[in-house]
Parts: sequence; structure tokens; C-alpha cells
Amino acid sequence: MNIEKEINEITGFKNLELLATQVVEGFISGLHKSPFHGFSAEFAEHKIYNNGESTKHIDWKLYAKTDKLYTKRYEEETNLRCHLILDNSSSMHYPKLKEFHIDSLNKIGFSALAIAAIMNLLKRQRDAVGMSIYSNAYDYYAQEKGSERHHHMLLAQLNQAIANRRKEITTKTYTHLHLIAEKLKRRSLVFLFTDMFQTETEEEQLFEALQHLKYNKHEVVLFHTYDGQKELYFDFSNRPKRFVDVETGEHVNLYADTIKENYQKAVEDYFGELELKCGQYRIKYVKADINEGFNKILTTYLVERQKFG
Repeated sequence: MNIEKEINEITGFKNLELLATQVVEGFISGLHKSPFHGFSAEFAEHKIYNNGESTKHIDWKLYAKTDKLYTKRYEEETNLRCHLILDNSSSMHYPKLKEFHIDSLNKIGFSALAIAAIMNLLKRQRDAVGMSIYSNAYDYYAQEKGSERHHHMLLAQLNQAIANRRKEITTKTYTHLHLIAEKLKRRSLVFLFTDMFQTETEEEQLFEALQHLKYNKHEVVLFHTYDGQKELYFDFSNRPKRFVDVETGEHVNLYADTIKENYQKAVEDYFGELELKCGQYRIKYVKADINEGFNKILTTYLVERQKFG
């Protein structure tokens, strides 16, 4: 948005898998303070018992510790399929960064690490994961699989998306959501990470595409990814700046304070409309401020996973 020194060489995460593991381990260690107390116990080896299932594999020792019923899992079990969708348009690469780590994230880096953390949880539960990456083109697609090789391939694609920042790449969300919906034949959890800054502005068509994802009884979660400090609260110093639309190249010169109040109201109204519309279409809407960490993302995953059954 504001003028910044051009960054030509970008490196992704040095070890995205390790960082995702650290995020997940920190999250799991805090579960005992949350409504998911007991869920972390032997995380990779158990699942919650559902009424009607065989009692043959209930872990009674774990029941004695937690007062909850869990069944033992086995290597070949895959109870859930999850498809992760990443918006890779230019606006997602704001603010510009050269290196990425847990304390230095832009929207694409935050989304990539959040996706990697979800993949880590899916891997622990031996579930299948697929991925789509789009911008003004359908950049990447992989169907749902659970192998180690597949997992590493998806991590590599996430890092590549971060490192290959392109100028003035627009967003065609609804066009590519329709294509993704056509590819998803089996019921899945679908998580979409996007800042909802659309070059395609027809709102009804966007939500029709999201609705298309629900035709095969997929559960859809929209993680609305944004930088709260800059994009919601417009926290810029009151010096003359050139604000540039990173997707179209259009720009305007102004003092931030002259429009701050009207800007904040317009953005808050837009967020409210998105949440209302998602509710109407029965799509879960989650605000994902890149300054607030990953617990909300991973908690949403756990809630949706338990409901999915």
C-alpha cells in the first residue's frame, strides 16, 4: 500500500515443517486450558468415540484418566478429507517481506504457516489433505492424499507461493472456486484463506461459487485474512504517502488522517456484510488477523473436525 523499498529476492520459511510443528505443539500444550481438555492426550493415536461405533477399540485406560471415550486409531484409517485453498494474488503479499519467520509474517506467510499447521494436525490424525492455489490463474491443484511424500510436496508448494511474489497479479476467486468445486467429488472439509480483496467485484457471483463448494455436502470455512493494524485500523503516520493498489497499480496520494475515519467505517461495514452473507449461505466465517497468532485457526479446525463426523 505505502511506498516501500523494492524487495527483489525473497526467501520463504527456512523450515516450514519444523515451524508448523512448533505452532501445533504450542497449541496442543494449551488445550488443557480450553474446552478441548483431553483432546491432546496421545493425539495421533486416538479419536473421539461416536455413539453407534463398535466398542471393541475403546481405550479404557484413557477413559479412566479423562472420563471421555476414545477409540484407538490404526495406520490405514482415513476418516476425513480436507482441501486447503490459498489466494496467491498480489494483495496477499502485503506487507512486503524478504524473510519469513514466526514474528515476521505478511498475509501470504501467515496463511501458508496456518495451512502447514493444519496439515500437521491432519498428518497426526492420518487424514487426507489436498490443496489449491489460485490468483488470476489456477496455479496449483493436488487431490487429497495422506502420504509423507504428498505432505512434503504441499509444503514445497506453499514455500514456492511465498517466494514467487509477482507484481500486479489480480484475484479471480469466484472463477477458480467453481473449478475447485468441480474437482472435489468426495465430501471434504474446505478451508479457504483469502483477504477478500477481489478484482472480480460481483459479490453475488463470489457467494454463488462458495455455495457451489457446498453442493457435495462439503463443510466450508472462510478464513478472512488481513493485517488489522494497516488494513482495518489504517494505522499510518500522517505524512503524505502514495497508496498503491498492488493488484492493479492504481495509486492515490494523500494524508492518512484525512480519510482514516471514513476508511475504517467502510472496511468495518464490508467485514460485517461478509460475515452476514456467509451466515446466509451457511459458510463459517473466521476473521484471521495476521497479528493475532494461530490459536483461532487451529481451534476452528478442531471444532469443524469434530462436527464433520
